[in-house]
Amino acid sequence: MEKIGQDLAAMQRIPLAESHIAAIRSAGTEVLYPAGAVLVRPGDAAESFVFVEQGEIEVVNAFTGERLINATLGPTQFMGEISFLAGGNWSNTFRAVRDTSVIEVPRAAMLTLMAHVPEMSDIIITVLAARRRKQLESGLSSLVLIGEEADRGIRRIAEFATRNRIPYVTHPLGSAEARVVALSCSANPEQPAVIFGKDVVITDPTPEKIARLTGLNQDLVDDEEVDVLIVGGGPAGVAAGVYAGAEGLSALVVEDIAIGGQAGTSSKVENYMGFPTGISGADLVWRGQVQAMKFGTRFAMPLRVEALEKLEGGAFCATFHNGRRVRSRAVVIATGVQYRRLPIDRLAEFEGAGIYYAATENEARFCRNAEVIVIGGGNSAGQAAMYLSRVAARVRVLVRGSSLVDSMSSYLSTRLEADPAITIVYGAQAVAVHGKEKMEAVTIRRNGSEETVDTCAMFVMAGAVPNTGWLAGLVRLDDKGFVLTGSDVQAASPYAASCHGVFAVGDVRAGSSKRVAASVGEGSVVISGVWDHLNRPGAG
Repeated sequence: MEKIGQDLAAMQRIPLAESHIAAIRSAGTEVLYPAGAVLVRPGDAAESFVFVEQGEIEVVNAFTGERLINATLGPTQFMGEISFLAGGNWSNTFRAVRDTSVIEVPRAAMLTLMAHVPEMSDIIITVLAARRRKQLESGLSSLVLIGEEADRGIRRIAEFATRNRIPYVTHPLGSAEARVVALSCSANPEQPAVIFGKDVVITDPTPEKIARLTGLNQDLVDDEEVDVLIVGGGPAGVAAGVYAGAEGLSALVVEDIAIGGQAGTSSKVENYMGFPTGISGADLVWRGQVQAMKFGTRFAMPLRVEALEKLEGGAFCATFHNGRRVRSRAVVIATGVQYRRLPIDRLAEFEGAGIYYAATENEARFCRNAEVIVIGGGNSAGQAAMYLSRVAARVRVLVRGSSLVDSMSSYLSTRLEADPAITIVYGAQAVAVHGKEKMEAVTIRRNGSEETVDTCAMFVMAGAVPNTGWLAGLVRLDDKGFVLTGSDVQAASPYAASCHGVFAVGDVRAGSSKRVAASVGEGSVVISGVWDHLNRPGAG
């Protein structure tokens, strides 16, 4: 299956050309670091591109002070993480092994240089993506979670980090590794904890705090102005971000959970053109995010829009959950849909402790050799069942209807029926959940009779509800809450909503095809309508 980047260990190194190095020298400043000097620490802003002229740089374990990986950076190589593109923060410590001379180029100047020299940009982005893949697969990070298996709050941080491609290390409570990390920063090794670098033990950890430390939140200036605000970071929103940036628009994509949206919870997408061996939804959208960042589009999360109003003159003001505001000349709504919460007592009590709305590696770890339940008859449910069948002893798929013909792709339903670890139960629904601190059993009703089965996890992937409550009457919605566009509101663009300057794409748009490829197409095409709106007389 395709990954987010190449295998760093196996990829052929393509050095920067002499002309590239000359351009870097002209745009940057030479800086000398003596042996043992620390160039950056976890949490430092990734403000510069660092090209090594002479000397040697190593990645350091923030907790022990020892070298983290065997490889070092030498002349003609460069320091950098993928967060550099977005203006995020460093995740590791870099230290000079011996006296080292580097060229430091300010981020803005380097991004401009990369935009003007695409061959150089391709080399740098390929390396940065491969490094992030290496970090994720090897746990090369200074973000450490202790007690994920015992604490729901720590699992919430793990989910946020996983879905946003933030590398982290996880250690069980009481393990030797947990003790080393905890004692290095004077934390209690017997208590769940989130630690970032040696000096930061995060009290009451939340996704917002993690985003602030890693630079994902972008620290927006109040009443900052952009050309287009894209609300939602799923396939449609990210595609809009790519094309907006490519057209030279100042674009901001905001997402309240993680870039990828509902598609980001899909373990494998096999019917997206160009990926014959499949790709996870999260990796597909992450590639688009990197592409958009290359063009200058910014992403900020977790950031939820609570109100959107139209100002005099035609511009818009979005107010976020933290009270901050952003002004924009146009708005693209790409908030997608979310799975409906089932009307079952104690459901909320077990969310994150047996009840899940995504089936990724993060959740699958808790299902090894156990029986699990998947609720839903669509492609997302089918992909989840196939993925979970690799680790679970048995997967029951509960479908309320009598067939999958109208709701699931044929290739997927055929695989479910052929997999001996998967049982499809038609005409069935979950009616009760049981357990103490975590879910331990589910009651299933079928044909008037009920059966209670022991299970550690139930994955809810049924009932799509549009995320449009925050629009508060600004645009017209259909009776199910989807945004009406095009001919339904007498608009010229098929993606224009009833309020001039507001557009809707992807699953949130009434009448759209609820498929990843369709969402990407709509997000790509909508920018032409945004461009026309921004360039008409009197716009925003």
